[in-house]
Amino acid sequence: MKKDIHPDYHTITVTNTDGSTYQTRSTYGKEGDNLVLDIDSSTHPAWTGGGQQLLDRGGRLSRFRDKFAGFVS
Repeated sequence: MKKDIHPDYHTITVTNTDGSTYQTRSTYGKEGDNLVLDIDSSTHPAWTGGGQQLLDRGGRLSRFRDKFAGFVS
């Protein structure tokens, strides 16, 4: 393995949106840095089950609906 080509792998603190923290190893920043998350599993709809709204202004979704408007399964 070549020397001096890999990034420094060290311990950082991750802060979730609710204020909880945990320690992990990462190449982010420097040893002891704090990574503050904007989105995590407590706020993202993929994990919370929140509804997703599709916003489309005449794009792909509209074209798809127009193309298959008469299709009956």
